[in-house]
Amino acid sequence: MSDAGEDVVMSRPSEDALISRFFAPLATEPGAAELTDDAAVLPAGPGELVVTKDMLVAGVHFFPDDPPDLVARKALRVNLSDLAAKGAVPVGFLIGLGLPPDWTEAFLESFAAGLGADIDQFGCPLFGGDTVKVPGPLTLSITAFGRAKRTVRRDGAWPGDVVVVTGTIGDGALGLVARGAERAPAGVPGWLAALDEDQRAALCLRYLRPEPRSALAEAVSAHASAAMDISDGFAGDLAKLAAASGAGAEIDVAAVPLSPAARAALASEPDLIGRVLTGGDDYEILATIPSKALPPFEAAARAAGVPVTVVGRVTPGNAVVLRAADGKALDLGSGRFEHF
Repeated sequence: MSDAGEDVVMSRPSEDALISRFFAPLATEPGAAELTDDAAVLPAGPGELVVTKDMLVAGVHFFPDDPPDLVARKALRVNLSDLAAKGAVPVGFLIGLGLPPDWTEAFLESFAAGLGADIDQFGCPLFGGDTVKVPGPLTLSITAFGRAKRTVRRDGAWPGDVVVVTGTIGDGALGLVARGAERAPAGVPGWLAALDEDQRAALCLRYLRPEPRSALAEAVSAHASAAMDISDGFAGDLAKLAAASGAGAEIDVAAVPLSPAARAALASEPDLIGRVLTGGDDYEILATIPSKALPPFEAAARAAGVPVTVVGRVTPGNAVVLRAADGKALDLGSGRFEHF
């Protein structure tokens, strides 16, 4: 006779049943063939086809006990953020799902519900993928497709262009700390203890559920000279863009947009500016815009409801300088999160 644990495992659906139950209902486009075939057909459309891929691993990119619906939404949204920064409107995606030995149907119910909500919100249908059992932590891989009238790369920035960012910077990095404190309240840092409940919740949500700027994709395609999404830290990603463009940049740190929660945290602990500028998980767009294109770009951003802020300029040479309010350059080390 098998033990209770084995009974639970035996009661799980097969791979085909799992796909049919949880994911086929999300794959509503004809080209997905209701996930009954080995390949999908993406719809034809104008412009360039843009492809991006991101992986998320439990314990690396999210906490193992994060809500499943938010894990699914984050997995899709970080890819949509890459597409938006290339000027691409979403077309669809493929998902790879590596389930650990202790997965449950309740987890997949919530996961699929979150994924379905974002499929509807962003108009990005599921076209297929693969599911496997893995001995390690939950592992997700999403390949997303988009179309752009003009794909914007990192290498087009030119001296004199203005540097802009969407939204606010640093919330994801601070939210990681706040989310960790929710799980292990002992040893909460002083700056976090100084925030009120709503401010802490706002930071956690920005970490758990990033906001891809898909609504700005067409404006990026039309007006940006270079762009990328900010995933590994504003300072480090700016350095990557500048290096790819063979240019430098000068940034006014005081102009970098911050949320009320981040401002409150900095008021309590000014040294947090390093974490804000280098911590990553922003998933905002960093772009360079020729001066003459700035007014129409800002107008398009207002129409799309996406806040944009000018934070500096592209400069000749190769130096990337972030100046504090006193005019001194900040030393932020590598300026970004690095896996290796």
